[in-house]
Amino acid sequence: MRFDPADLRLFLNVVLTGSIGAGAERSHLSAAAASTRLRGMEEALGTRLLERKRRGVETTAAGRVLEGHARLILSQLDSMQAELSEYAQGRRGRIRLMCNTVTLVEFLPQALGPFLAAHPEVDVDIEEQPSRRIVAAIADGLADIGIAAYAVATPRLETRLFRHDRLVVVAAPGHPLADRAAVAFAEVLDHDLVGLGADSAIQDLLTSHAAQAGRPMRLRTRLRTFAGICELAALGVGAAVVPQAAAQRAKARVDLTSIPLTDPWASRDLMVCVKSHKVLPPLVKALLDTLATPTP
Repeated sequence: MRFDPADLRLFLNVVLTGSIGAGAERSHLSAAAASTRLRGMEEALGTRLLERKRRGVETTAAGRVLEGHARLILSQLDSMQAELSEYAQGRRGRIRLMCNTVTLVEFLPQALGPFLAAHPEVDVDIEEQPSRRIVAAIADGLADIGIAAYAVATPRLETRLFRHDRLVVVAAPGHPLADRAAVAFAEVLDHDLVGLGADSAIQDLLTSHAAQAGRPMRLRTRLRTFAGICELAALGVGAAVVPQAAAQRAKARVDLTSIPLTDPWASRDLMVCVKSHKVLPPLVKALLDTLATPTP
């Protein structure tokens, strides 16, 4: 049997996102076309690769075997293309970077801007993902550089410190939590909340810890930016969990109280991670060095 690399990449995109529709979008296909391709792969193998469920898909045992082989094959193809591209004259460089929400919103623009200005021939594709997915993607060669929380780092990767991040609770001065010196996330779940969209990496993190606590998040509404949810928190709509830097900026505009979270996971180092520094193309090494240099 023969599989087109595009089919393998589509399959991995579906596995990564847990959705045929989202995987199809990442592969620049319609959902119908993606479904047809996936059914063709299953028919060629004579077994099901994915279990279709109400809220997405999960891999079968056969699907997990294919996933491992597909990652290896595509990683080797990407490595070959990266090495050959060094010989191409006049071709623009492209670097694939994955990062979590906090990095994307709070730290990356300042860190990435000087590099892009100094290298007009380089494009950087940025994708937001939860830290656990970033680590898996870097280990499997699906991205060149990742920035993830140190807590999910893996011995298979080389890591360097990027920034330190701390999550805090913000609320209006009259909120029941406003007078607290610090608070545990489990206590925050007793109150109405304002959050980011469900596709946000940081919201995924908070939802995961709420599930571990056996508690739902009482989200009154969701916005796309930290600034927006801070403003709603200041108006008394609900409390919100945001990076400390976002809270400090918001307090310059609105009347807002910031309360540190006591949970260990709320204070974390963000790490730049790569599979192996030795085999990176020169431009990727240059970006890695830029990102791993702390700002003054």
